[in-house]
Amino acid sequence: MELSRRDVLRAGAAVALAASKPLSAQTLLFTPSSELLPRSGRRRVVIAGGGWGGMTAARYVRELAPELEVVLLERNPVFWSCPMSNKWLLDIVDTGYLVHSYASAALKYGYTFVQTEIIDIDRAARRVATAQGTVQYDWLVLAPGIRYAFEPWFGNDRKAIDYTRATYPTAYIPSSEHQQVKRKIRDFKGGTFVMTLPPPPHRCPPSPYERACLMAWWFKNNKVPARIVILDPKPRIAPITVGFRQAFEELYPDVITHVPNAQIKEVDPFARVVKTAAGDFKFDDALLMSPHQAGDLAWKAKVTGTTADGKPTGWAAVHPLYYNLKDDPRVFVIGDAVGAVSPQFGHYPKSGHVANRQARAAAQYIAWQAKEQELKPIIIDNLCYMLVNNSPREAIAVQFDYKLGDDGVLQQTQFDDNDRRAKLWEEDLRWAALIYADFLTG
Repeated sequence: MELSRRDVLRAGAAVALAASKPLSAQTLLFTPSSELLPRSGRRRVVIAGGGWGGMTAARYVRELAPELEVVLLERNPVFWSCPMSNKWLLDIVDTGYLVHSYASAALKYGYTFVQTEIIDIDRAARRVATAQGTVQYDWLVLAPGIRYAFEPWFGNDRKAIDYTRATYPTAYIPSSEHQQVKRKIRDFKGGTFVMTLPPPPHRCPPSPYERACLMAWWFKNNKVPARIVILDPKPRIAPITVGFRQAFEELYPDVITHVPNAQIKEVDPFARVVKTAAGDFKFDDALLMSPHQAGDLAWKAKVTGTTADGKPTGWAAVHPLYYNLKDDPRVFVIGDAVGAVSPQFGHYPKSGHVANRQARAAAQYIAWQAKEQELKPIIIDNLCYMLVNNSPREAIAVQFDYKLGDDGVLQQTQFDDNDRRAKLWEEDLRWAALIYADFLTG
């Protein structure tokens, strides 16, 4: 259901009453002080970032290691899900389907939630500095998500960066951008609508191909004379190559044009033109999806990796099986910020499903560390559904299975389900209900 004003007031009341509850079940908002949370006498796990990974980790550390204190730090007042958000753009799901209360989840699962901005992370001192004071930790779980990397396009031109973010938002990060993109689609009167796809690896969901299909359905159904041009840096549609190609060609042949090998050479948001290796494209409106990299918290904690020639990879350098740092094994990174884990396939898909699975695994690793037990690899999986038609509602899907090879290297097997059908949309709804219930309040 929709998140109402009454829901917000109830959440606020829960926060106000939390001080009377045991620390493990509190939701706290503090004024600035030198120490935000005094030590309780128990060892503490601090989780920085409250997305799919962060909330799942908070629930499962509390469950698997009840002797530990668990604190979740997140700057946003409510949780907003990027998975399923493409459907929200067309009102297939409502706002209440995506937006949930951090306070309610913390009270249900018995951890402490603090809404605050993280200013710095001092790993040597095992201390997180926030806008409201410092928090000491024994274990740290970083769930930074992603940030946009406009520098390859604009260098340090802040005017161009700020204008692009404000005028051509992409809604890859939970924020008011989702409202902007929704209005942008509804208000478009016709012409060329360009979508620049970020080069891999990038966050997905929201799948840019799914978004293109749903936008095309909207334009077609509402008789908007629109042409969507997808500028894809990859040589072909991937993943789900056949399924998306058939959707583009069979459902939206007069709306969607997919341009492969369209690596960005120059973006001029003021003149509304994108220059690529596949040609130059003028547009009437656009979603200018820049490259992605690990979110700010990864950089504040200094956990990002470097290439062989010393250049930053843009992603967290972690153990490929345990998601912790080689030189700081009590610090874990989960979710979209994780760097390459295998020479066979590189990065895990940067999906909510993977973040959830990595978080559950990291929680178990922390529980084993707390008991001084040996860590054993927990192999995860990934599953994604994409809605490509809204009347009738038909989806396609992709599954990734993983195993350890005889050489100890992770191997990935991909299964594309290209046959769009209503059954996959029903499975998508069941998947979302199950995984939401894993870390939210049901």
